[in-house]
Amino acid sequence: MEQAFFLLLAAVAVTAALLVVLARNPIHSALALVACLVQIAALYVLLGAPFLAVIQIFVYVGAVMVLFLFVIMMLDVRKEAQVRFLRGPLLPGLVVLAVLAGEMIALLLHSTRLHAVMGPGQPVLEQPSVADLSLLLFQEYLLPFEVASVILLVALIGAVVLAREDGASAAKAARKEPRGAAR
Repeated sequence: MEQAFFLLLAAVAVTAALLVVLARNPIHSALALVACLVQIAALYVLLGAPFLAVIQIFVYVGAVMVLFLFVIMMLDVRKEAQVRFLRGPLLPGLVVLAVLAGEMIALLLHSTRLHAVMGPGQPVLEQPSVADLSLLLFQEYLLPFEVASVILLVALIGAVVLAREDGASAAKAARKEPRGAAR
C-alpha cells in the first residue's frame, strides 16, 4: 500500500513539474509549482519526516511562492513571455532531455545505496530528530541558508525597482502629452 501511495504521489509530482515547464501562462506555471511542492511534502510524510514536510509547506509553498506570484504580478510577465517565446526547433531540447534522462537512469541502476535500501528485509534506519536537523541547518549550513535569504531579498527589491521604473516612465510620458491632444 505504501508503494502505491509513493507511485501516485511521484506521478502527480512529475506531472506538475512538467506543467511548470510547459505552461505558457506564468500564473499557471506557478500554481503547478505549488502542486509539485505539495506532492514533495506528502512524500516527506510518507518517508516518516513530518518536520521536513511542514518546513516544505511553510518555506517553499508559503513564502517562496508568494514571492514568485508577487514578482509575476508586478512585472506583468505574461506580456513578456508572449514576446520572448522562442519557436525554434525542438530537437536540441529533446536531445538534452534524452541525455539527462539516460544519465539519471544509469545513476539509479548503478547506485549501491539504492539497491541496499530497496532490498527486501532491510531494517528501517532511525530518522534524525528535529534537534539534530536544526543543529545541522544552523551550524553547518548557516552561510548557505543566509545567502539564500539575501538572494530572495535582492530579487524582491529588484522586482520593486523594475516595476517602479515602468510606472515612473509612464507617468513622465503622461505629463509630456498635452491635455487637448487626446481629443
